[in-house]
Amino acid sequence: MEIESSSSNETPPPSQPQMSVKERLDIIRSIGEECIQEDELERLLANKPHPVCYDGFEPSGRMHIAQGVMKAINVNKLTSAGCKVKIWIADWFAQLNNKMGGDLKKIRVEFLWSSEEINSRAHEYWPLVMDIARRNTLRRISRCCQIMGRSEQDELSAAQIFYPCMQCADIFFLKADICQLGMDQRKVNVLAREYCDDIKRKNKPIILSHHMLPGLQEGQEKMSKSDPSSAIYMEDEETDVNLKIKKTFCPPKVVENNPCLEYINYIILPWFNEFTVERKPENGGDNRHVHKNHVLFFSFRTFKSFKDLADDYESGDLHPGDLKPALAKAINRILQPVRDHFNNDSKAKELVKRVKSYKVTR
Repeated sequence: MEIESSSSNETPPPSQPQMSVKERLDIIRSIGEECIQEDELERLLANKPHPVCYDGFEPSGRMHIAQGVMKAINVNKLTSAGCKVKIWIADWFAQLNNKMGGDLKKIRVEFLWSSEEINSRAHEYWPLVMDIARRNTLRRISRCCQIMGRSEQDELSAAQIFYPCMQCADIFFLKADICQLGMDQRKVNVLAREYCDDIKRKNKPIILSHHMLPGLQEGQEKMSKSDPSSAIYMEDEETDVNLKIKKTFCPPKVVENNPCLEYINYIILPWFNEFTVERKPENGGDNRHVHKNHVLFFSFRTFKSFKDLADDYESGDLHPGDLKPALAKAINRILQPVRDHFNNDSKAKELVKRVKSYKVTR
């Protein structure tokens, strides 16, 4: 089956300052924890000023900051490097995966949905899905079940077997040059490259897999929208954020697998380009300031790089008791415009109330 390569005649994104291929490559590559293959990405950028980059997510409940903030940071980087980003709101996929109880009326809100695009070009989409399905064994497709938050040992419904075939088809349906998804979606993106080998397609989609933010509690490798204790939602109130961060796993002097440091590295520093911590006297703050006959102790430290912050934290110079309030404050600054929107717009207020009432299924 032949699949068109991405058309170079698509409307490009707004014009950007002229950058070299190396500069564009560095920006795009900075997003990915892994890139398959970097040499292919460099050739793509040399030959195509505005490559198509595919991202997407299941509308499976309340949006957490990995989707709402980290995704925005990554998309801004991609567009600054000249990419045209297509975000796929996968409503049918959420139904196949039984999210929100599999009720499509609950899953749909106010976006451009994959179901609408597929229905409008069904003659292109479904033959592609079927061709991918017939070229792969059931065992090979089952190995991709991680993309649904499932394991190979889970009992899958027949509908869920369609999921990897459809997600693989999406890449070609959208004429994507780059698949910019999380590390948990890596297997289906590799499936797409294998499919190119099967059909002798020369231009394979490049896989740019971004880092996955962990959950807030110890051992949670990924934020879960179905577990409120593991995630910070985009519409969380200030008190919610403060309480969640206060309870977040953050062992002293331990940098690796520390959720608080991960959020600073992947959200706060990219957003603000700095992170300021106020050190309390009981945690090492030692500067004095006299105010109305009272001696106040405080010490501020502003970090411009994650390495400096990690070094201070690992040495014990930066204490979790100081880091957590500073992190909560920074997250609240990012989320405040979102809260203002939901509080001041009656339709938005009703929408978030309705979404919160739905039971989010795994």
